[in-house]
Amino acid sequence: MGNRVTRGDFEWVYTEQPHTQRRREILAKYPTIKSLMGPDPHLKWIVSGMVLTQLLACYLVKNLSWKWIFFWAYAFGGCINHSMALAIHDISHNVAFGNKQAKWNRWFAVFANLPFGLPYSASFKKYHIDHHRYLGGDTLDVDVPTDFEGWFFCTPFRKFIWLILQPFFYGLRPLYVNPKAVTQMEIFNALVQFSVDFIIYYLWGLKPVVYLIAGTLLCMGLHPIAGHFIAEHYMFLKGYETYSYYGPLNWITFNAGYHMEHHDFPSIPGCKLPMVKKIAAEYYDNLPQHQSWCRVLWDFVFDDTIGPYSRIKRICKLATENQ
Repeated sequence: MGNRVTRGDFEWVYTEQPHTQRRREILAKYPTIKSLMGPDPHLKWIVSGMVLTQLLACYLVKNLSWKWIFFWAYAFGGCINHSMALAIHDISHNVAFGNKQAKWNRWFAVFANLPFGLPYSASFKKYHIDHHRYLGGDTLDVDVPTDFEGWFFCTPFRKFIWLILQPFFYGLRPLYVNPKAVTQMEIFNALVQFSVDFIIYYLWGLKPVVYLIAGTLLCMGLHPIAGHFIAEHYMFLKGYETYSYYGPLNWITFNAGYHMEHHDFPSIPGCKLPMVKKIAAEYYDNLPQHQSWCRVLWDFVFDDTIGPYSRIKRICKLATENQ
C-alpha cells in the first residue's frame, strides 16, 4: 500500500530551538505582550462545565447498546475529552490560577482529568516542561518518536496503524525514553481517578466507564482533532520544526493551533494567543502554517517524505552532561 518513507533518520541540527531568540526579539519590540501573561479567569468555569457534561453523559449512556456506546464515545465524548486534554495542557502552564497558586493548578488538573477514565494530568505535567525547555532534545523531549517508530512505521498502512495507536505510544514512550520516578501527585491523580471510575461503575455500571476510556483512546488516535499531534512539530518543510494552525478547530481546543505562538510564550493562556499573533504579525504571517488538521493526517499517511522520522532533533546541554 504505497511507497516506503524516504527518510531513514531524524533531522539532526546543531542549533538552539528558534523560540528562545524570537521571544527575545518580540518582547524587545512589543513589551506590551507581557501584559498578556497570567491566568485565564474563564478557564476553570469552562473546564468545570465540560466535566459535568461528561458526568451527565455517563448517566445518559448507561442503557445504550455497545455500538452506540462507541459511536457516542468517538463522535461526542471523545471530542470533549480531547478538548479537556488541551485544557490540561494549558493548566500545566499555571494559567488556571496563576503561578502563585501552582498547587491549585495541579489539583484542578486532576479534576479536569476525571472524564478521561485514566490518570494523565500529573504525568503530562512532569514531561511537558521538558518538551518546552528541550524541544527536540535527544532523550529529553519524549514527544519525539523513538527510532523503532521511525524505522517500522514507514509505509502508508503502517503509518495509518501508528495514528490509531498514537495514544499508546504517547503514554508509554516516556517510560522507555526518559523514565522518571513516580511523584506524589501522580499517585494522588491515580487514586482520585480510579475512585471516581469505581463510583461511576457502582452507580451506572460498566458502559459509562467504557464510554469515557474509549472516547479518550479513540479521539487521541485517528480523529480530526488529533491532527494537532502531527501538525505541531512534524517537519513538513525542511528546517521548520513548529507550525501553527488558525482554523475553526481552535474554538474547541483552547487555541492549541496557535502552537508557534504558544512555544514563544508558554505563560500566555490559549485564549490570548490570537492577540500575540495580531501584535507581532510580521513574525508569524510569513511562517509555514497548516490549513487543516484533517489534511495533515492525510498527508502524513500518504506522503512518502513524511513519517515518524520527520522530526528535528538536537543534543541539548543537559543530555550531554548526563552522558
